[in-house]
Amino acid sequence: MTTKEKYREPFKLRKELTRLPGYLVVTIWVTFTFFMIGWIILASFSTTKEIFTGKLLASGINLDNFVKAFTKNKALLNLGNSVIYTVPSCILIILVCAPAAYCLSRVRFRMNQIFEKLIIIGLAIPNIMIVMPLFSVVNVLNISGSRGTLIFLYTACSVPYTTFFLMTFFRGISTTYEEAAAIDGCGPIRCFWEIMFPLVQPAVVTVTIFNFIGKWNEYFMALIFANRSELRPIGVGLYQTVTSMMNSGDWAGMFASVVIVFVPTVIIYIFLSDKIVSGVTAGGVKG
Repeated sequence: MTTKEKYREPFKLRKELTRLPGYLVVTIWVTFTFFMIGWIILASFSTTKEIFTGKLLASGINLDNFVKAFTKNKALLNLGNSVIYTVPSCILIILVCAPAAYCLSRVRFRMNQIFEKLIIIGLAIPNIMIVMPLFSVVNVLNISGSRGTLIFLYTACSVPYTTFFLMTFFRGISTTYEEAAAIDGCGPIRCFWEIMFPLVQPAVVTVTIFNFIGKWNEYFMALIFANRSELRPIGVGLYQTVTSMMNSGDWAGMFASVVIVFVPTVIIYIFLSDKIVSGVTAGGVKG
């Protein structure tokens, strides 16, 4: 008998009846969400006329919408820009925040509490409030219109949240690992990368997924700093598609662009949802 079967809660009708309203709400919400997503996907393979007449896929699967989205609406270029912005920034965020979180949670020094409070203050400041000061700094330094600028800004703006998130996991790990490593002659840096960092892998995966989704769907900062058409990510490109749709009436092409935007994040969440749950719940377990 497996552990899951051994500790399975027995079915109790009275207890399940008390949960019935919650089940109904969740069922209605999931049904509505699947219906809307399914309708958008079907509309992306239909023509504009079929969308307005309510006869989706009446003429069969129409792939011209995606061809037009990738070529005319520059979805392929925008998609590539989003990958360029998102992947390096997610890697840099971990490389910066994981050592910082470890030091703040395990090493006692004079400025420790001050740095922790500054991180909490950083969490309380919305990114939209610092866009204009950042825009002034970027203009003074003459580094606008560069992909590296947006990657740096994405990384910097995620430091408070990611550091605070990882600190809770490092604090939940027993110090016996570090003591055993020190006895074996392992230095602090090697101990971190070879022992402590692998132990917080669920947290790293979870926070990376959150950062990836946030950067992939980010709009306002990309609109300000990626101010040339060849630099725009997928979110800003979708807005441009909607604007052009208002003039051309190409609703089918717009829905194809919408599918191109949300499919990557949906795929990531489907395959890594168990990692997200395990990473979030592991933070409440003390080592």
